[in-house]
Amino acid sequence: MQFLLALIVAGPLLGAAAAFLPAPPGLKGKSPDQAVLRHGVTVTGVVLLAAIVLVLGFDHDQPSRMQATTDISWIRALDVRIHLGVDGISLPLLVLTALLSFLCALYSYFKMPAGPSPKAFVALLLVLESGTLATFAVLDLVLFFLAFETVLIPMYFLIARWGGEGRRAAAWKFILYTLLGSVVMLLGLLLIGVKAGTFDMVALATDNGRGLTTSVQVIAVLAIGIGLAVKTPMWTLHSWLPDAHTAAPTVGSVLLAGVLLKMGTYGFVRIVLPIAPDGMRTFAPYLAAFAVAGIIYGSLACLALARSGNKGDLKRLIAYSSVGHMGFVLLGIATMTPTGVNGALFANVAHGLVTGLLFFLVGAVKDRYGTADLDTLAGATGAALYGRAPRLGALLAFAAVASLGLPGLAGFWGEMLALFGAFEPAAGLSRPAFLTFMAIGAFGTLLTAAYLLLVVRRVCMGGPRPAGETPIADVQGYEFAAWTPLVALTVLAGLWPAVLLGLTDPAVQKLLAGGIR
Repeated sequence: MQFLLALIVAGPLLGAAAAFLPAPPGLKGKSPDQAVLRHGVTVTGVVLLAAIVLVLGFDHDQPSRMQATTDISWIRALDVRIHLGVDGISLPLLVLTALLSFLCALYSYFKMPAGPSPKAFVALLLVLESGTLATFAVLDLVLFFLAFETVLIPMYFLIARWGGEGRRAAAWKFILYTLLGSVVMLLGLLLIGVKAGTFDMVALATDNGRGLTTSVQVIAVLAIGIGLAVKTPMWTLHSWLPDAHTAAPTVGSVLLAGVLLKMGTYGFVRIVLPIAPDGMRTFAPYLAAFAVAGIIYGSLACLALARSGNKGDLKRLIAYSSVGHMGFVLLGIATMTPTGVNGALFANVAHGLVTGLLFFLVGAVKDRYGTADLDTLAGATGAALYGRAPRLGALLAFAAVASLGLPGLAGFWGEMLALFGAFEPAAGLSRPAFLTFMAIGAFGTLLTAAYLLLVVRRVCMGGPRPAGETPIADVQGYEFAAWTPLVALTVLAGLWPAVLLGLTDPAVQKLLAGGIR
């Protein structure tokens, strides 16, 4: 188990270095480009297989216990350790990252985005995967920061070199926002480590803030929270996200929405909640207020983009929808209750599955039409996806209703539990305030349904293809292979939520109790 977790974290990094080596004889295929793309599929496939074996070997009777742990001294002077481990909170995010990385590598093998050499593309994709996996596996504050920062450079280059129109400006905006947020976060992490005398996240969570004064906790939560909120992204710190998604290649958007945004909310759960509970309690009402503001703002922005004549970009619309969906995650965390935090973790995974699928589908639509402009996709001729590519239209409609939180699909449970958590927040938090936040969040679900159904009506519905018009390709074999796992898991998580909640709930209960249970 220790070896498996080390392989999962370090494997993609080794694969990134190997991507620049010549392909062995007999594995070159038709060209060197095909060989390196196959290498990306192989490495991410091995990592996914290792993650599945890790799940099978995980002790599901004790999901609150750190498992597959490695603890090696690294920098003795600072007591920084190479400390790895997984529990019921981090395991689902680890598997989600491995799955989406493999599907992106598989999709790129058949549909490589236009840009420079595939060698650099595959290497950046693997470095990005390694940094994200490490973020969810490390148990040392310094290592967490290093892993958190590792993903920034590869994502910057994926956008700047393989993105679409406006890619350089979007990449700069992404890197500047996230780097500035990370600098502030580092100060908060160092403050905790220096004042507590350790950077070990397990020891700090067990202490549950007892070794830190309230003023230290308040300052640390403010600093760390700003850095995490930028990556989440929280409303008012979100403006880099729509530009990054609009310009990014398809696989860049999938990974950005599917796993990178989860790093911010994971940091709130793993670091802020258990290590500085008093500081978190001070800022929880403000976090909840920003969360529900983001839910309403994201929905209203999507409604404006979806309206006829506004020249709304479908990728940009899905990006704004992420601001709203991540608002539910932040609301659940702000309640500081097991119900709310479980809802936040469930919504994290659901958003990764559903929004990852949405960006795959929107990328496929853009490849076929040459644009993601909603007015163009609505079709001046009256023929929309149902008439031109019925399977693609059906999948887009499925992903949309999953995103709006239809009962029976993954999106429903996380939002519902987050609202339930707001109904009865933790002791010391104002219940009237959180009831107000709950009501605003519930109204946001209606707005979400409104804009997503409007998108389905405009893009998917329409008459049959006009006579004489060149047909567009429906779902291809490689697309079916890349999208089917996301569809299946969206249905499974919606119909059988206990699979995920059975992992997260004991770990959340222990985390909020300061490691007592």
